Amino acid sequence: MDIATIIGIVGCAGAVVYGIVSGDQGFAALENFWDYPSFLIVIVGCLMCMMTMSENIGDFVGKLKSFLLTTKVSESSEGDVIHKIIDLANVARKEGLLQLEEAAEGIDDEFLKKGIMLIVDGTDQELVSSILETELNCIEQRHNKICNFWDALAAMGPAWGMIGTLIVLINMLKLLDDPSSIGPNMAVALITTLYGSLIANWICIPVATKLRAKNQKEIMNKEVVCEGILSIQAGENPRVIEEKLKSFLAPAVRNEVLGGEGDSKQGGDA
Repeated sequence: MDIATIIGIVGCAGAVVYGIVSGDQGFAALENFWDYPSFLIVIVGCLMCMMTMSENIGDFVGKLKSFLLTTKVSESSEGDVIHKIIDLANVARKEGLLQLEEAAEGIDDEFLKKGIMLIVDGTDQELVSSILETELNCIEQRHNKICNFWDALAAMGPAWGMIGTLIVLINMLKLLDDPSSIGPNMAVALITTLYGSLIANWICIPVATKLRAKNQKEIMNKEVVCEGILSIQAGENPRVIEEKLKSFLAPAVRNEVLGGEGDSKQGGDA
């Protein structure tokens, strides 16, 4: 589990609560920041709008569940992917492309496995490239839809907060003959704005940003796979493939991958 997401969300909540209770009223001040009608307007209004924008209820629920993806840690890094491809390149160079079918049985990455099976079946290189790129584009489109959902929800929060504020202000203006009601009504009006801002800045924007970062990492891994598969099919030297794939990595990560391989080779020689 990626605890950074949990720590971030809890930390933001803690900072807000601390700001509320640090005044003279202490924890009793928390009651000032709860208003059920305001909560209903903002939360239900946002969710119902997003449901209206979704293809169906299942699509809406599925996109909400994507929040859980922010707590998951990627199963493999770019370096791990490169090591797998280099191992497959060595098998292809020593034993031939047909032997990759047996090696592919132990691969968990379905995208990599699909590419291996395509070259084992003797598929034309241009067709392999086209198939993998098409799947890669479809994956990215699906991910972007989820990120756009959270972006839209982030925009809905402040908008529905403002709607709640306007509702309260209209009711307050109807009662201007009672000065004692102005203060409490203004407080409630601001609470709805607060709820909308919290939805956007506490939950939605961080979730959308993190999902985009995870998407970029996954797409990069799959681009490495595409390049590696095509290089194996072209019969390139495993060492050349390794250097080519490491160009996808940042220099620091590239050095770690090199170091790891160097250690393993030294261990094998010993």
